Amino acid sequence: MELNIDDIIFWQYEFFKVNATLINSWIVMLLLISVSWLITRKLTAGIDIKRGQAFIESFVVYVVDQIREETHEEPDKYLPFIGALFLFIAFSNIIGIIPGFNAPTASLSTATALAICVFIAVPIFGISNRGFSTYIKHYIQPSPLMLPFNIIGELSRTLALAIRLFGNIMSGSLIVAIILSLSPLFFPAIMQAFGLLIGIIQAYVFAILALVYIASATRVREVKQNNEVK
Repeated sequence: MELNIDDIIFWQYEFFKVNATLINSWIVMLLLISVSWLITRKLTAGIDIKRGQAFIESFVVYVVDQIREETHEEPDKYLPFIGALFLFIAFSNIIGIIPGFNAPTASLSTATALAICVFIAVPIFGISNRGFSTYIKHYIQPSPLMLPFNIIGELSRTLALAIRLFGNIMSGSLIVAIILSLSPLFFPAIMQAFGLLIGIIQAYVFAILALVYIASATRVREVKQNNEVK
């Protein structure tokens, strides 16, 4: 098996490569779009709804409650981004248990791209909530000498976010592959269930950490105002 799915190349022209990471990411996105269309095309209102719709609505309500609890704001503007992160990572990890399909989240490039999305989203949400000048000022609090340390902190947590996702998914895949090679007749069902659980947990952790980073960027004004009142 390939230790790095980026090394599985299907087509290459000079520096441009189409590898397994790219193909599998497209597959995940197409499946998500298709599933979303199939689920939402027959939605109904009222109390007499199908079980599938009830499950989806319960999931959305849970995500909304998590966002509201963390940000103490209306979750509408955060739901699309956080929900998309969770669904992409979770769906990638879930179908990654299918033999022959490599989860794109097992690639460091995918994990880094997702972490960069969070890195960009944090100042966007922060500036939209507090304004450009107010948001930028928190980088020099309590002293301008803290500017380089605050910037390093932003970069390091982005790196940690990428490494955490990549490391957990890659190590989980390797452990499952090793155990299956040693005991192919006894462990498959157990390890598939274990891989499914780990994949969902990692998607949840990534989404929650992204939400925490965004919430911390949007709460600076609130903390400052509370200090001024005191």
